[in-house]
Formats: sequence, C-alpha cells, structure tokens
Amino acid sequence: MNKNTILGWATFIMILMGFLLIGLGAFRYNDIAGWGFAAVGIGFFAIAWVFSALKGRV
Repeated sequence: MNKNTILGWATFIMILMGFLLIGLGAFRYNDIAGWGFAAVGIGFFAIAWVFSALKGRV
C-alpha cells in the first residue's frame, strides 16, 4: 500500500466513524451528551475532509 491508499482508507474510516457518532448522538443519547457526540462526529468529517484533500499531495 502506498501513501494515497492509506489516506483513502483513513478517510473512509473517519467518515464511517463520523456517521456512527452522529447516529449515537441522535438516536441513543437524547440529552446533552447527544450534542457532544454529534459535535465530535462533525469533527471526524472535518478531519476526513483534510485527509481527502491531502491525498495526492503528500
């Protein structure tokens, strides 16, 4: 595996975890903790976006 393949897999895993955390915040924790899970999930999307932007440039 080269660098771009690893960044691609990292992006995929981060997007998957982002959806999982947002889903936990929306469906499992309906109180204040749900907002935290959703915020962290959005942060995972932001990091995945950075990984995707770095693909091909590193």
